[in-house]
Amino acid sequence: MVRQTGGVSVASSDERAVSRPVLTDAVELARTALAELQDGGIGEYLGVTTEDECAATHRFVADLPGYRGWQWAVVVAADPAADHATVSEIALLPGPDALVAPDWIPWDQRIRPGDLSAGDLLAPPAGDPRLVPGYVANGDPEVDDVALEIGLGRKQVMSLEGRLDAAQRWHDGEYGPDSEMARAAPSTCSLCGFYLPLAGSLHRAFGVCGNELAADGHVVDAEYGCGAHSDTSLPSGAGSPQFDAYDDGAVEMVEGPTGTEAGNADPDTETVTAEATAAGNSDVEDSASTS
Repeated sequence: MVRQTGGVSVASSDERAVSRPVLTDAVELARTALAELQDGGIGEYLGVTTEDECAATHRFVADLPGYRGWQWAVVVAADPAADHATVSEIALLPGPDALVAPDWIPWDQRIRPGDLSAGDLLAPPAGDPRLVPGYVANGDPEVDDVALEIGLGRKQVMSLEGRLDAAQRWHDGEYGPDSEMARAAPSTCSLCGFYLPLAGSLHRAFGVCGNELAADGHVVDAEYGCGAHSDTSLPSGAGSPQFDAYDDGAVEMVEGPTGTEAGNADPDTETVTAEATAAGNSDVEDSASTS
């Protein structure tokens, strides 16, 4: 509830609280007490909040560098039978539009994938729902060896919730069926010769890529795929040429003489051609006899 008392805004945090003038009118008392504590930085008066019948809080703008939107809060108190108030407490508090630091988050909640580096130790949180107790060795070598073979020789194993969480993350990730690479692939990983299926309950859904030119070493969804699939074949004529090629678009195709055109060839031209041929043969014979 907000009321006007002597031109001063009076707000009540409890509608049952009684607004007493001895408290709400103690503006100068609050300002004087604040000035004695704080040398400067006291701005305009913002109003008063009635806490109960014995206390009220007067607020002033905190005109301080770096404290935009903050307020000085001066709590005054008076006994129900008292005719004057006294200062009970002074505090610097953030207002509704104050510039404040973000809420503090514990360090173990601030860690994100990719933050772990060489030498770091990161223990799972207590009661981690992703882990459940596993098989504990009983000292019998035959039993323990069999347990280790099938993956039970661990204190903890992934729970159903943990496996489902990991599966969903992998399915939605870079190597899942909805990625851009998978949508353009000629086939899926489940049909690829480089696909190494996982063991256990995730056997049908995930595996590891063994192609060094593809997603080598990454867990991939069985429905993921890429252009390096083992059954990929290139269309006829595809691939890079072994030798330098020329641009056949720049070659002009010209048809040669045919039929009557070939029979009407210039006789002078034929004579010149024949003489050139004979001269060439003579040079070859001379060269042979000399050698």
